[in-house]
Amino acid sequence: MFYRIMFSLTVVLTVSAAILIAMSPTVDADEYAGKQWPASDLVSIDRIGHDTFDGLLKKYVDNDGMVNYKAWHASPADRAALTSYLEFLSRADATVPATREAKLAFWINAYNALTLEGILRVYPTTSIRNHTAKLAGYNIWKKLHLQVGNQQVTLDHIEHKILRPMGEPRVHFAIVCASIGCPRLLNEAYVPDRLGDQLATNTVDFFSRPQNLKLDGQGNLYLSQILDWFGGDFGSSSQAQMQVLQRYFPQPAQALVASGRYNIKFLEYDWNLNAQK
Repeated sequence: MFYRIMFSLTVVLTVSAAILIAMSPTVDADEYAGKQWPASDLVSIDRIGHDTFDGLLKKYVDNDGMVNYKAWHASPADRAALTSYLEFLSRADATVPATREAKLAFWINAYNALTLEGILRVYPTTSIRNHTAKLAGYNIWKKLHLQVGNQQVTLDHIEHKILRPMGEPRVHFAIVCASIGCPRLLNEAYVPDRLGDQLATNTVDFFSRPQNLKLDGQGNLYLSQILDWFGGDFGSSSQAQMQVLQRYFPQPAQALVASGRYNIKFLEYDWNLNAQK
C-alpha cells in the first residue's frame, strides 16, 4: 500500500511539473542576439562605433536614466535599430588587440544594449527579476546570448568574466540591469575618448541619489547593496574601499568617512523596472 501511495504521489508531482513547464513559454529556452559574421568581416574592437546606440539612448532615456520602454517597444524602426546595433557588435573580434578604453566602452555598451534588448522582448514587465528563474526556466542573465566574433556571451559572462577582471571597478556604476537600484543608464553611449569622465560622472551621480547613499546623523553610512556584493573589487577591506570611493561621495559623507567614526550598512535594493512613468 505504501509503494502504491508513493507511486501515485510521484505521478501527480511529475504531471504537475509538466503542466507548469507547459504553461511557461520560455522555460529552458536560450535566446540569441547579434549574428555570425564571416571571419573576413570581423574587426578589432577599436573599429566598433556606438553612434546608433547613442542615438537610441538619447531618444528613449531621460537624464535620470529612466527608459521609455513603452514607446521603444511600440516602434518597429527603433526595435530594428537596436537589433542592427547588436549585430554590428557581433563583428568585433575580441582576440585582436585593441585599447583598454575601447574594450571597456565596448563591453559596457554591449551589456546595457543586451539588457535593453532582453527587457524589450518581454515588455510589458515590472522587473527584470520576473525573468531570472533560478532553477527551470528562462534567466535573462544566463540564457540571453550575444554573438561577439566567434563566441557567444551572456550578461553574466560579460560582467563577471570580462569587465570585472579588467580592473576598473567603476564599471559597477555604468552597467545597468534595468532596475531603479542600478546606476543611472546614461542617455549616451560610452566612448573610449571620454570614458574616464563618463565613469567619474556617473559614479558621482550614483552616490548623489538617496537610494544609494544615506546618512542618519548617528555615524551610520548606508550604501547600495552593490557595495555589499562587489565591494571587494574596490579594495580588500572596508577602509581600502572607502579610500577609493569617498572622493565620489557628497561632502557630508566624505567628512564622515574622513573622521573614521562611521559604520557601514546596506540599503535594500530596488528591483523595480527603471521605466519612465
